[in-house]
Amino acid sequence: MSSVKVQRSIARLVPQGARVLDLGCGDGALLDLLARERGCTGYGVEIADDNVLACVRRGVDVIQINLNEGLAMFDDASFDVVLQIDTLQHLRNTEVMLRETARVGRIGIVAFPNFAHWPNRLSIARGRMPVTRRMPYQWYDTPNIRVSTYKDFAVLARKNHLRVLDAFGLQNGHEVRWLPNARAGTAVFKFERG
Repeated sequence: MSSVKVQRSIARLVPQGARVLDLGCGDGALLDLLARERGCTGYGVEIADDNVLACVRRGVDVIQINLNEGLAMFDDASFDVVLQIDTLQHLRNTEVMLRETARVGRIGIVAFPNFAHWPNRLSIARGRMPVTRRMPYQWYDTPNIRVSTYKDFAVLARKNHLRVLDAFGLQNGHEVRWLPNARAGTAVFKFERG
């Protein structure tokens, strides 16, 4: 999910001048955009060596840690916003990291592939796991260890006492607010502790 339109949709949710922690920040492109266009500061967290190097080259402050080990190094509410953009589905401790996101940040924003998107449903109905632009892997080589839907996340947020401030889907760089569970390849949620 690297298109500029998608990054701008996520960036719009981040308050001007916010202190941001981006979990699984990849090459740092979103943090760079937030710094340049929204006056934000903060850090990226990344495990992959190549991405850490890309962040450094981009001038993005990055910490190399494994998110499966948690966020104990950060105090409560030490960031205005904590981002998990295409990160949640790769974590073994998904629910713990969701609670940690809400603990460390005043606001959390997550985005993940929406498995309930209609092309995925059609593929399952045909007896095959979906392979799409949004999820370009075969079932046996995917880095996604969790699959979820827009509606699943809404249930998980309630279970963990998170108050959803905004939620929508993204499809081809456009926000989808009507039937996002079926009409969008990406689910986006902005939340705070309830």
